Amino acid sequence: MRDPKIWSEEFGTTTDTPILLIMGSMSQGILWPEEFIDRLLAGGRRVIRYDHRDTGMSDTADFASQPYTWDDIKNDVYRVLDAHGLESAHLVGHSAGGLLAQFVAVECPQRVRSLTLIGSSPLGGHEGQVILRALLGEPQPPGSLPEPEPEFVSFYRELIAAPPPADRHTRIDGMVAEQRVLHGTGLPFDEAAAQKLQERIHHRARDLSAAANHRLAAAARPDFEPTGVLPRIKAPTLVVEGSHEPAKPGHGAVIAEQVPGAQLRIVAGMGHTLPPQVHEELAAAILAHTAQ
Repeated sequence: MRDPKIWSEEFGTTTDTPILLIMGSMSQGILWPEEFIDRLLAGGRRVIRYDHRDTGMSDTADFASQPYTWDDIKNDVYRVLDAHGLESAHLVGHSAGGLLAQFVAVECPQRVRSLTLIGSSPLGGHEGQVILRALLGEPQPPGSLPEPEPEFVSFYRELIAAPPPADRHTRIDGMVAEQRVLHGTGLPFDEAAAQKLQERIHHRARDLSAAANHRLAAAARPDFEPTGVLPRIKAPTLVVEGSHEPAKPGHGAVIAEQVPGAQLRIVAGMGHTLPPQVHEELAAAILAHTAQ
């Protein structure tokens, strides 16, 4: 398919140290909170975030006539770097965004100054298959990544079985409920803030349903992830996982074991989202890591 137009937003000045924030699958770039970004700016960083194709204000596609794979989603990382005139940057990836960042670090190391991987899984670990088997109640093969927490599995089983939301109000309620589960149980959940965020996500999406194309892209190229390549990563790597991670518990430790010299940081109370309670610690860790 043709290259879609990708929405991106830049903060700071062009002379500051660049950080590219890469959000997870089916997620808009605004899930990187402005308050968190402000802390990075105060530390002298130039920060860029963007909407993946088929999310937010980036172009959407009719997947049947314009199919793509996760290779294309990964290549959008290069396109965003190029659009902002960056030969290289510090990559900070959340969830599947961390997977993309790992792939870029393996494939094109000269473009990656450092890696910070938050709530991510190891490249080549096929975490999507692990989650799918957990949802189906199937046994995991020996050596598989750790399964999601029971509350995560229960929620998504019910979500898959439920009928599509009938209206905007029901859809946003469901999005808030999903955010609550991903938030985890370690910190208080701000219902009002979640409602405001999900309303914003709903409002700015060109086509909210198009994000599901990311699942089709994964199915179109199930061998997307190369295996056994993490020892080839040369970029300094910081792996961050919440102590109450519901989706990918223990996956951070697997990454840290395989990437040479990687540091693992466990953030107390954090789940799979980026609530205000963890902004200070996360930003401080990233500032220190990107100062190398």
